[in-house]
Amino acid sequence: MFISLWEFFYENFFRYWMKWILRQMTGKCELQRIFDTYVGAQRTHRIENSLTYSKNKVLQEATHVMQGEVDKRVEDIMKEKNINPQKDASFKICMKACLLQISGYKQLYVDVENERKKPYDSDNLQHEKLLLKLWNLLMPKNKLKARISKQWADIGFQGDDPKTDFRGMGILGLINLVYFSENYTTVAHQILSRSNHPKLGYSYAIVGINLTEMAYSLLKSEALKFYLYNFVPGIPTMEHFHQFYCYLVYEFDKFWFEEKPESIMYFNLYREKFHEKIKRLLLDSNVALTLKI
Repeated sequence: MFISLWEFFYENFFRYWMKWILRQMTGKCELQRIFDTYVGAQRTHRIENSLTYSKNKVLQEATHVMQGEVDKRVEDIMKEKNINPQKDASFKICMKACLLQISGYKQLYVDVENERKKPYDSDNLQHEKLLLKLWNLLMPKNKLKARISKQWADIGFQGDDPKTDFRGMGILGLINLVYFSENYTTVAHQILSRSNHPKLGYSYAIVGINLTEMAYSLLKSEALKFYLYNFVPGIPTMEHFHQFYCYLVYEFDKFWFEEKPESIMYFNLYREKFHEKIKRLLLDSNVALTLKI
């Protein structure tokens, strides 16, 4: 109850007066002060919060602006806050960059969600080609004898037909697996080989799909904001989501072999342990997760 009261007084009284006092002292609005003080993800995050909690409708709606309307919205904000472009020439550039990141993150989630909602369709030629591409990337020396085959277990699927393993993440799970295998082919072969370890082995494809779910849930919960705001100076795209997925695949394999689980039966336990490790890293406003091979 005390926390709720504090939040109420802070948002409705204390914050307003603090902003007013600081504007009188500096001659600058809160948005300008943020641009003067912060860089990277901290800057974009604070701008996003300032706009979100503003009582001004123009500022509030700026966090939901479409990418094609960003320039106009920046002009509207400058007009509302009485910012003279001659006196503060950098404001327009900085605000545009922040709004592109903010709107880009929202659009990225929509794009990822759309792919996740598409079920794998064995009657869809593009889906079938993508699945066969995954096999050829991972097993270039072994020809697939039939579309429905026990060979799929060699790359970590559970049954004779991989389509059943994509039910949770839809076509997104397959897209991620192909992206990693195509862009980091040598590493993918190494990890696939390690996944066949007699004691510490795991199902490569199933774990890959599981990590798609992890990347998706982190994006949905907005835990990826600091990472993407630091990693992408402009608009975050599917390419950046795939890159984060690749980081998870590589780091999980290292984590699994470092932890040396007694059995694959403990997968969920170690998966959650890895998940918590990643979430802690993402809490750092200066986070920079890069695939170091």
